[in-house]
Amino acid sequence: MRKTVTAVGCTAVLLVGGAACGTVENLTAGQKVDNAVEGLGEKKSLSFELGLDAKPSALTELAGEAEPGEELPPELAKFIAGVRIKVSVESKKPLADSGEKDIVGTGVTVSGADGVLAEFRVVGDYTYLRADVQALGDATGMPLPTADELPESEKEFKSVLEGKWVKIDTGELEQAGKGAAESGKSAESDEIDSKTQQKILKAVRGVFAREVTFSNKGESDGVERIVAKASFRDLLTGVLDKLRPLTDDLPAGTELPSDKDLKDVPDKNIAVDFSLKNGDLNRVSIDLAALAETPQSVKLPLVLTFGDAGDLSVPSGAVEIPLDELSGPGNPFTGGMLGGGF
Repeated sequence: MRKTVTAVGCTAVLLVGGAACGTVENLTAGQKVDNAVEGLGEKKSLSFELGLDAKPSALTELAGEAEPGEELPPELAKFIAGVRIKVSVESKKPLADSGEKDIVGTGVTVSGADGVLAEFRVVGDYTYLRADVQALGDATGMPLPTADELPESEKEFKSVLEGKWVKIDTGELEQAGKGAAESGKSAESDEIDSKTQQKILKAVRGVFAREVTFSNKGESDGVERIVAKASFRDLLTGVLDKLRPLTDDLPAGTELPSDKDLKDVPDKNIAVDFSLKNGDLNRVSIDLAALAETPQSVKLPLVLTFGDAGDLSVPSGAVEIPLDELSGPGNPFTGGMLGGGF
């Protein structure tokens, strides 16, 4: 989820950077989006929600013909179409100026067509979690035991299976993370230093400035629509050409696609729609169906919406579970939700 959200967010920001070199129209439209993105950093309460604005039938049609046994099940199409991922953060200061000590709380909610599937909040000294384990098991095809079916050695997880809030000491989670880094690959191997980030940003912005055009599509009901367009293959090829000289500065094990790999990338134009209301960015969308191999009669918009943070209060009645108990072989986390790849 975090990688998906990051990719969409970075795409929007980088498209903004491309506005610096264009026609007068591009510059004006790009500046409006740029100002709107910067405005997000001025907020103290912010949320962004990612999801598909499409019917299950659109997913089924886009899946096309498949070999027997490999068709997209209707239940899975409904699940994917209904999933929404919402990330919330609240701070004492504007987010752009906030440090770790300024953050009041953060949270992630994963919801489906029938309600919340999983949620976690980090407030104060604890991380709070709850999940509709049975719904997740049904959706992923990995049914989990009910609370009554738990063995005696795992009874502490009854609250989890009943969908109640549980809490874990955040300090313990941080120590566990440090321990994993020390016993395996180092934390630095997964991160990019600030100097390299600046190199990457500068290189990629140059490509976007050359390949992306912005246009203002006017205003309707108080919402202004600005569209950024580019050739998907040219954009991706240009970005990777700029990143290859920086390979040694990227995390260990990073492999960039080769020119041969890029031959399969759709040579099609893509458009990213930005919606601004009173100068504020409130929606970004891209039609994934535009990248299909054959022309499609349906659309599959991937939408990112912005708003105020959701509920980040401390859940009442949360049961504390020591972190070391989560490593048991039969618990719902390692043996089910997380162990199953959710």
